[in-house]
Amino acid sequence: MITNFQRSDEYRAKIHDLIPGGAHTYSKGDDQFPLLSPAAISHGKGAHVWDVDGNKFLDCSMGLTSVTLGHAYEPVLQRVREELEKGVNFQRPSYIEKEMAERFLAVVPGHDMIKFAKNGSTVTTAAVKLARAYTGRKLVAFPGDHPFYSYDDWFIGKTACDLGVPEEISALSVTYKGDDLASLTALFEKYPGQIACVISEPEKNFGLPDGYLRKAIDLAHKNGALYIADEMITGYKSAFPGSMTKFGVLPDMATWGKSIANGFSFCALTGIKEVMELGGIRATGKEKVFLTSTTHGGETHNIGAAIATLDVYQQQDVIGHTHKLGDTLIAKCKEAIAKHHLSDHIQVADCNWMPVFLFRDRQKELSPGLRTLVLQEMIKNGVLFQGVFIPTFSHTAEDIAFFTAAFDESLKVYIQALDSGYDKYLKGEPTKPVFRKFI
Repeated sequence: MITNFQRSDEYRAKIHDLIPGGAHTYSKGDDQFPLLSPAAISHGKGAHVWDVDGNKFLDCSMGLTSVTLGHAYEPVLQRVREELEKGVNFQRPSYIEKEMAERFLAVVPGHDMIKFAKNGSTVTTAAVKLARAYTGRKLVAFPGDHPFYSYDDWFIGKTACDLGVPEEISALSVTYKGDDLASLTALFEKYPGQIACVISEPEKNFGLPDGYLRKAIDLAHKNGALYIADEMITGYKSAFPGSMTKFGVLPDMATWGKSIANGFSFCALTGIKEVMELGGIRATGKEKVFLTSTTHGGETHNIGAAIATLDVYQQQDVIGHTHKLGDTLIAKCKEAIAKHHLSDHIQVADCNWMPVFLFRDRQKELSPGLRTLVLQEMIKNGVLFQGVFIPTFSHTAEDIAFFTAAFDESLKVYIQALDSGYDKYLKGEPTKPVFRKFI
């Protein structure tokens, strides 16, 4: 049982005076974890991480889904070291940019051009800008039930955290229900000839109706809009390279990040030439789109990490390995849930590339308190858990057994909390939504 968080508590006591929110990603913040949890990680290797108190945990979120081969994965590190020895940023592009562009476009069918960046928000916003430039329209459509697309105003302005975003900008984004074609159809009918693009994840953890993605793309095109597939989460997980190949569809653009460099800071926008070329400089006399221009977008060590990651995926059956582990985890967790007669209260998504867990109270309502209690108990049992599991190439069958054993133990406390209240077992406050109006 892990109970010592002394150095983590010391870290927590100081960090909010130095960094707003205590972290550089809100989903890593203290309000997203139970009180009895590590406040900071010392290091990671493979499928495990160690906190500042020396506690070892099986990692589940794996760098917010960005690490799919494993922490400090040696073949990736080797390529990174090679590039570091040569220098990482130059006055002109590095040769490695051409290598990466050719290699990545070779595995993304139908897309002709690529643009690099350092984070996902940059490329999703770039895709939106291109769509507006191409169509001459202003409105951007995306599912209102999706957790995150960008930290930029076009998305944040439609969340509860819209403070600082002018209403005039928020009004340029419109939302629909993400798994409902009728909802998207109604949106086009409400704003005829005004929507520049639809941006959406190509699939959801709890599934989409058969043929939904192809129909959604066709619907966008029928109404003169472009379709952007956001493969930030699905890329290198649901399939290789992503869901657009899994379903055999061709969105006008796709955004990539997280897993494609095994946690290193590398993201990309791909698309058809007709659209992407608007951000180029060859069409003399034509109005120019200032697409993205990032000093660090071409850093060679991160591109090297992306190439090495691509090598592993092409040489090894990473997808087969991770999906098999995901299937096993889902089956074992459902067995534990049934054994404890909790099927009405705990749900596991049948999504072998990213199983998601939902926790409900006696009234079958989603319960932040019960969810936080499970996180607390899993952490106590050596599993750094945040409600999802990202199978990686470094996870093993033994790791899945370790996870499910910890899950089974946590359910014993869950049963008691259902009857007498989670507050008798949870230390501290329940976790809070990232997107909330008030702190």
